[in-house]
Amino acid sequence: MQYVSTRADASAAAHSPQQFSDILLGGLAPDGGLYLPVEYPQVTGEELNKWRYMSYADLAVEILKKFADDIPEADLRALAHKTYTADVYRNVREGENAADITPLRVLDDSDGKKLILQSLSNGPTLAFKDMAMQLLGNLFEYTLAKQDAQLNIFGATSGDTGSAAEYAMRGKKGIKVFMLSPHKKMSAFQTAQMFSLQDPNIFNIAVEGVFDDCQDMVKAVSNDLEFKARHRIGTVNSINWARVVAQVVYYFRGYLAATKSNEQKVSFTVPSGNFGNICAGHIARQMGLPIDKLIVATNENDVLDEFFRTGVYRVRKSAETYHTSSPSMDISKASNFERFVFDLVQGDGKRVRELFKKVETEGGFDLSGAPGSDGDEFKLVEKFGFKSGKSNHDERVQTIRDVADDYGIVIDTHTADGIKVAKEHIEPGVPMIVLETALAAKFNETILEALGQDAERPAGFENIETLPQRFEVMPADVAKMKAFIAANTGL
Repeated sequence: MQYVSTRADASAAAHSPQQFSDILLGGLAPDGGLYLPVEYPQVTGEELNKWRYMSYADLAVEILKKFADDIPEADLRALAHKTYTADVYRNVREGENAADITPLRVLDDSDGKKLILQSLSNGPTLAFKDMAMQLLGNLFEYTLAKQDAQLNIFGATSGDTGSAAEYAMRGKKGIKVFMLSPHKKMSAFQTAQMFSLQDPNIFNIAVEGVFDDCQDMVKAVSNDLEFKARHRIGTVNSINWARVVAQVVYYFRGYLAATKSNEQKVSFTVPSGNFGNICAGHIARQMGLPIDKLIVATNENDVLDEFFRTGVYRVRKSAETYHTSSPSMDISKASNFERFVFDLVQGDGKRVRELFKKVETEGGFDLSGAPGSDGDEFKLVEKFGFKSGKSNHDERVQTIRDVADDYGIVIDTHTADGIKVAKEHIEPGVPMIVLETALAAKFNETILEALGQDAERPAGFENIETLPQRFEVMPADVAKMKAFIAANTGL
């Protein structure tokens, strides 16, 4: 399997082939694009039948080996079975089986409409990011040991990526983590999860700005190829291809658990900020998984909803980015969206370069086909199955109340955005699977508002906010950030 940048010329793969291990430790391609396989591997009905009753770890091996064919299958199997265990993903709700890793719960099955919640937040940091990050940590350690090398991870988080990365990388040999987060814009629980870590290989930096400022600095450092090479900079943000591939697995798992035959289709609703989670669903659909619709659910920061309704991709400035009660989605420049645009323009790297140059110079692009627009590719979106919707604070609070009253479970704010939008798009005869993004305990302030009581906390998290915290507050200044990294990498 060979990989190419979304901004590469059509012949680039033939001239400079990249394999999975070549791109594993990095983020952006040298030209500023994101990596994608030259072609998506296809899945047969026979394979789906074979996979239907596999363990999660074994299913992960079957999918990973299609994308990482330069890693021996025995090694992939060992890594997957080390990662996907009931001990790691143990924070299940009552009635769920930890061995299922991503158990399904049918919320409603009436009038021919089936609403299903897929639990993805049973890992060590109570967020779906653990599903990929735990594997990434093991993959990184495996690869660095083979190369006798060191890696300095530089990433940005709006809440959950940071803690998932740090818990996956803490104590890993040859790895340091430099994680940016927007200062005072995460929940108290999210902040404590990250800043209370005292491991010497973990560096938390609170940036005076919003998430997009953090993300822009990660991209700026990644685009400085000399600095990146000298300080051995890698990334765990969703621009990392291995992380997206790991997320593809749970779409297959959800489909296979919700259906009895390959003739059936399902739809997925995915709370979306940086487009990484639903990008994995797009890839699964391109591989041949029988997905009917992929529903993008946003909060008040609705840049993705606007595109899928109108064809206009209009990024917001920092001052226009709202701080909401579903803060992990407070993103107005969706990094992984470029991977979908590459497919939308039929793999034309030159066209992708033109469009994302407009993002940098003009703040976006318009593919609606209207007079004066940048193009008319929006008409092709329908064949990829995308729909969208959005939710605001009052609506997510009401959804949390309704789900507690109707189904007897407490959901987090992001999952509430997903369920609200899912109900607007659910169709008879097509099960709708909503991807849970986090456990409610991570956003207790809103749970208390919605239900008048605290969210239940898994064992070990009872008093996390009272633990000592270690972090640096810094301005959104790339030069100062580089100096901090340089002073702490030891290189």
